[in-house]
Amino acid sequence: MASWIDRIGAGLVLKQPEMLDHDWIPSELVGRDDQLVALASMFSGIEAANGSGRAVVTGPVGSGKSAMSRVFAREMSRHHSAKRNIQWMHINCRNNPSESQVLQRIINELDPRHPDRGLGTGEILSSIRRMVRKDDSHMIIILDEVDHLMRKSGDSLIYRLLRIDEEYGEGGTLSLILISQEQVLDMFETAVISRFGRLNHLRLEGYDEEGLLGIVRQRAELALIPDSVEDSVLRLIAEAAAPSGDARVVIDLLANSARLAEKEGRSEILPSDVQILSVSRPENSDDSLIEELSAHAMLLLIAICRRLKSAAEISSGDAESLYKVVCEEYEQAPRGHTTLWKHLKHLEQCNLLKVRSGTVSEGRGRTQHFSMPHLLPVDIEKRLEALVKARLRR
Repeated sequence: MASWIDRIGAGLVLKQPEMLDHDWIPSELVGRDDQLVALASMFSGIEAANGSGRAVVTGPVGSGKSAMSRVFAREMSRHHSAKRNIQWMHINCRNNPSESQVLQRIINELDPRHPDRGLGTGEILSSIRRMVRKDDSHMIIILDEVDHLMRKSGDSLIYRLLRIDEEYGEGGTLSLILISQEQVLDMFETAVISRFGRLNHLRLEGYDEEGLLGIVRQRAELALIPDSVEDSVLRLIAEAAAPSGDARVVIDLLANSARLAEKEGRSEILPSDVQILSVSRPENSDDSLIEELSAHAMLLLIAICRRLKSAAEISSGDAESLYKVVCEEYEQAPRGHTTLWKHLKHLEQCNLLKVRSGTVSEGRGRTQHFSMPHLLPVDIEKRLEALVKARLRR
């Protein structure tokens, strides 16, 4: 048997790769506690027999709209199980953009044997209501990417779902959560807006770097072999994904970095795995700026690159020490600490380096740690070595 076949599923880094899938929902959601509280306030009283709720959740790609809504519905079902049988379903309207497709998905979830043809919208809605209420249940329906349904079929179905109990003189059959990147309330007719309520709108913003770091730490702990990735590398992944604010980017970087390591037969993710993947992203830094650097800024960046080829970050103190070594190599007198610090700030402002504050390895002091999440240090070092000699001759 060829040796390459033995690497398939070898599990050198990946333990449970399914936990790095975009659609996999963790038991706990990172960084969205306040938003879950806000969403819960829109469903106050859902545990009562006639209780229901409705919400519109909007935000950019990767801000956690779908994951948060699904976790919310799942936990509401668990939390109120002693008082009420709350079921839930998630329907992606990009894949089911018509009114009939959405209705068929709902009714098939309730009864897979239900006939899929020959019934009008009113008959299907009556069937849905009957099946939900026959065992005193309640259904939370999540319509994801609902703008696709709106463009194809308008808001008629949403209006009818909101009125599903009206002719029966009671309520509590359905709750609705609508998800979209856009503010879809502006696409509704007045009658739908009045029933939904503009206050039932929850806007999510993209994740900040700390939020992305929390996500990648959680996924690494669940999906990877223990000790296969250092926390400094996870931070590098979060820094690389930070310009997007997209949770999917940070998950993809982790998953693909793990696959790169396994492809090369390694049991550990290296900083270079992350950097190789990051350089191709559209938010990548403009490395042409290195040609405009002063000679000593170039020497400093060469020193930093040499460390970052094997490490995720470097402290300011180590950068200064290595800079002096490089100056000696190029027969240059090193600049003073103040000038060096100005160079470091300039490299940060050019987005060639990312900086974070941290503690020193010994003692109680604080220092700066520099990383290169959007560039490949080995490539930058080679370019600088070709440029700096000409710069020093000026």
